[in-house]
Amino acid sequence: MSKDTVADVGMNRTGIKTSPVDSKDIIAQAEKARPSSPGDAQAIADVRKQYMRESGDGLGRVPPPSSLKGVAKTAVDMLKGGKPTVFIDKLGERLAFERSGVRLYEGALSKLDVFGSWEGGPSRELLTKILDDELSHFALLMEAMEKLGADPTAMTPSADLTSVISMGVPAAISDARTNLRQTMQALLVAELTDNASWEVLIDLARGLGHDSLADRFQLALDAEAEHLALVKGWYAAGVSTEARAPMDSASMPAQP
Repeated sequence: MSKDTVADVGMNRTGIKTSPVDSKDIIAQAEKARPSSPGDAQAIADVRKQYMRESGDGLGRVPPPSSLKGVAKTAVDMLKGGKPTVFIDKLGERLAFERSGVRLYEGALSKLDVFGSWEGGPSRELLTKILDDELSHFALLMEAMEKLGADPTAMTPSADLTSVISMGVPAAISDARTNLRQTMQALLVAELTDNASWEVLIDLARGLGHDSLADRFQLALDAEAEHLALVKGWYAAGVSTEARAPMDSASMPAQP
């Protein structure tokens, strides 16, 4: 079976019906077995709640400004009734995500080299264009944080959270077993999140009076919307192309 296909018939031992005799025995033994512990899931829920109460600072705090200018800017914003740490936290989140985005498209280019594309699929030129856009957005966010006196190298709480939430995307793309079509599916998850998060950041910037930054962030969102449309189209075309392809005779089940 070619590695650039996903849904061909082949050996798969994960389903219970691959061994009818053994499966009957497994089910019978499971029905005879006693629960490993009495009660329900309440005990483990109580333990989790206790850990939550003892977690202290949670995912951490936003670091203080690293410059006198940043201290002054923070003080002014606080006097206005704003909470600039929320903005810095969300800038740190987008910074971390855009940095990861560069790596994701580097991975997609590697998949393209190995598997090639399909009709309506991604090209090297467009994948490289998106990679360059992600890198420029990373630079924009670094600049914004430095102008606010924040440290762009610090891991903010939201940056920590988004890195955990999105951990599966780079893992899927770097997996040697996944092909370019499956990479497009992983990128679609990332682009959907990226677009929604830029919208939140723009609203936050305008609400705190950072209109010039919000205008620059809007340009980034416009580019991200293009990325989303491209990836969504590539993925749909890839699935459609494979669905129309003839079944590989080598993968057909043997006739009795």
